[in-house]
Amino acid sequence: MKAVTWHGTNDIRCDKVNDPKIEEPTDAIIRITCSGICGSDLHLMSGNMAGMESGDVIGHEPMGIVEEVGKEVTRLKKGDRVVVPFTISCGHCFFCERQMYSLCDESNPNADQAAEIMGQSPAGLFGYSHLLGGFAGGQAEALRVPYADVGPIKVESDLGDEAVVFLSDIFPTGYMAAENADIESGDTVAIWGCGPVAQFCIQSAWLLGAKRVIAIDRVPERLAMAREHGKAEIIDYSKQDVYETLMEMTSGRGPDRCIDAVGAEAHASNTWTATAERAKEMVGLNENAPHAINEAIKCCRKGGTLSIPGVYTDTIDGLALGPLMNKALTVKTGQTHVQRYLQPLLKHIEEGDIDPSFVITHRVSLDEAPKAYETFRDKEDGCIKVVIKP
Repeated sequence: MKAVTWHGTNDIRCDKVNDPKIEEPTDAIIRITCSGICGSDLHLMSGNMAGMESGDVIGHEPMGIVEEVGKEVTRLKKGDRVVVPFTISCGHCFFCERQMYSLCDESNPNADQAAEIMGQSPAGLFGYSHLLGGFAGGQAEALRVPYADVGPIKVESDLGDEAVVFLSDIFPTGYMAAENADIESGDTVAIWGCGPVAQFCIQSAWLLGAKRVIAIDRVPERLAMAREHGKAEIIDYSKQDVYETLMEMTSGRGPDRCIDAVGAEAHASNTWTATAERAKEMVGLNENAPHAINEAIKCCRKGGTLSIPGVYTDTIDGLALGPLMNKALTVKTGQTHVQRYLQPLLKHIEEGDIDPSFVITHRVSLDEAPKAYETFRDKEDGCIKVVIKP
């Protein structure tokens, strides 16, 4: 079959690989009908994620049709249309029983490697390094799905793929980020980044009762989407000082809740720092950058909450821990417990509260995916979200 594969920093290809097969009685095989390219896939492309091996099949936002099930699978049958969460979860361990699915104790076969770095291992993830299981990803013609009775959600309505595929990751991720921000009725919420996850943070902040949502970015089409689809107030950090603008907008108090939806490769608004970043990139020193977190810490009101759905892949130098502590800020982070949110968010889609397809700007085949990665990375051609149609 064809699949999108990683071969090193900035080397993404479409290759022929072996078809997936049932390996455990709890597995299913699905034929992929739609799959997204995620912003966190760019961390793989840039070489920021440890544990990648040449030829790894990537991608973690898939959906499709069930082709085959293992003998112990009871919830799915051949022909079912399903969306597959990016988190792989057993359903019965200490964490899964508490609906903390991204912390599953059983699904990462390389848990010892992850524990060496993190202390304990999180769940296995599709297409996201051998540190997190080495599972083949979903930017392919077919996918093996472990624990098939726990992960996939059946779509039994006539909603198109594009309306539901983002249940695999970015819609639940944006929602959990807003939930982690402890948004209360009347709150002002500031969101760093206007990429796909941030767009769903904006939508979710309104669903949870925010009074104002302020979105921060520098890319015109992303800011336009936040304003037009998300009804957010916007700040272009290339033209405005974010701290001064937010203080002016909030009468000097700062936003009640702040969300860092940027992650490891944040860019600084400070010209000198941005120049230093570019110099590091030119010699291959890609590092996790604390700019979005530090700015959020500075801007958040005292006693407020900082939610971090943005993906970080290593330690960070220069984190503003002193201001974080002195301002008594609460911080909540985490990979998304996707399975917890599937049914309620599908209901929002079915009832017409939201059509997640608004973020899609590009549709490509598997053969076209490597070029689409470059377009997405370079923020060219108005690219905000790419979906692959095998």
